[in-house]
Amino acid sequence: MMAAENDNKHLLEKVENSVIRAEKPNGSITENVTNDILDSDLPLDEVYKLALCFYKEKEGKAVHFSYEDKLQLVAFSQQVSHGPLVEVINKLPVLGALDVVGKDRRLAWQRLGNLTADQARSGFIDLLSRRCPPFLTYIEAHRREKKERQRRSKENEKKKVIEEQEKIRKEKELKLIQEQKEKEEAIRRQIQQALNEQTFDQFKRYAEQQFPGDPEKQGALIRQLQDQHYIQYMQQLQSVQQKPSIVNEDDLNNSPESKKSKSEWVDSNEVNESGHHIPDNAVLPASMWTRQDIEAFKQAVSEAEGDGVVRVGHGETVTVRVPTHANASRLFWEFATDHYDIGFGIYFEYGTPSSSQVSVHVSESDDEDLDEIEDEIYEEDTVPKSIESGTVRSTESNMSKPIVTEVVPVYRRDCHNEVYAGSHEYPGVGVYLLKFDNSYSVWRSKTLYYRVYYTQ
Repeated sequence: MMAAENDNKHLLEKVENSVIRAEKPNGSITENVTNDILDSDLPLDEVYKLALCFYKEKEGKAVHFSYEDKLQLVAFSQQVSHGPLVEVINKLPVLGALDVVGKDRRLAWQRLGNLTADQARSGFIDLLSRRCPPFLTYIEAHRREKKERQRRSKENEKKKVIEEQEKIRKEKELKLIQEQKEKEEAIRRQIQQALNEQTFDQFKRYAEQQFPGDPEKQGALIRQLQDQHYIQYMQQLQSVQQKPSIVNEDDLNNSPESKKSKSEWVDSNEVNESGHHIPDNAVLPASMWTRQDIEAFKQAVSEAEGDGVVRVGHGETVTVRVPTHANASRLFWEFATDHYDIGFGIYFEYGTPSSSQVSVHVSESDDEDLDEIEDEIYEEDTVPKSIESGTVRSTESNMSKPIVTEVVPVYRRDCHNEVYAGSHEYPGVGVYLLKFDNSYSVWRSKTLYYRVYYTQ
């Protein structure tokens, strides 16, 4: 009996010492709690909940506590949950005579006296951390996880703010773009309306000649010509805006063209010597595209009959002359090369060709090629027609030569990587000049594979 009393007395002394260590103003963790927990930046209540969870999970498994430590930890938890024992003693069930553990727990709880809930939490944490060092690692892991969640949360919030700002910015940009498009569309309509009024009579006369007695086709042709005239006008205007003029103003004022009246200029380009009317900008733009099956294309051209494979020497220009066909309305072309690129462009010569055969001509320069062959392909009574918007090769001193207008400008094409193809609607009767220009190459010759055909 005396031994049991001595054990209880010893336990009470330990409880009192733990209570004294746990007492600290403002409910903070006591000085005996390790620095790692003090530096964890976690609220006391949160640390206590983690400690209680850790104790319930690990006790009897990964960690083993003494009987006295268990009593003390239970007492601290009861003090946090219910307050001092004296305040709730009447609500608790009566302990049995043989319930020794229950009596020890009540006694340990009673010794805590009026300890506040925060002081009891501090005592629990302090005792657990001293008896179980892995608890510190557990707290640190939780602290880092919480910080990471907070960091991600801040990043997400920041990202949402940035996305919202970006959304607002894009909406403003789209609004400005839409307003600008509406302004440009209004200006475009005004310009097109003015151009249509200026060219209506001219295009009407041309349409009446092409489709006499058919007002529907005449109207469609007029609209087509007016649309094309507007496109070319805008392209020329843009080109003038992008390229600064280097012409001297005095030279411009003194040039013969500047002395012409507007009516004289229109008349000279509108009617040729034989009385045929050709309106401004009558040549529609060509459609062009590329294909990837270059090897299959070159093999097909090589196996086909005719001169579809041509060697273009260094410094040379090859011109493929393709006369218009009476039963067709559109020309198609395809071409490719081996290993290296080549220059390509298309011109159209107005006039009645004397031959319907496709021919290939090789020259050292583009101008030389025109001079050599332009007189051979046309009939003697052919009278050339002029187009104001085209690239005219004839001069005032030599009106018998055919008029040439540009359809596709000559540019270097990467036709050694893919097949270049295109089509163009006939602007009239004449000959297409497909230019394959290798004049820029000093050393390399090019192998050209080409194919042309007509469609309705």
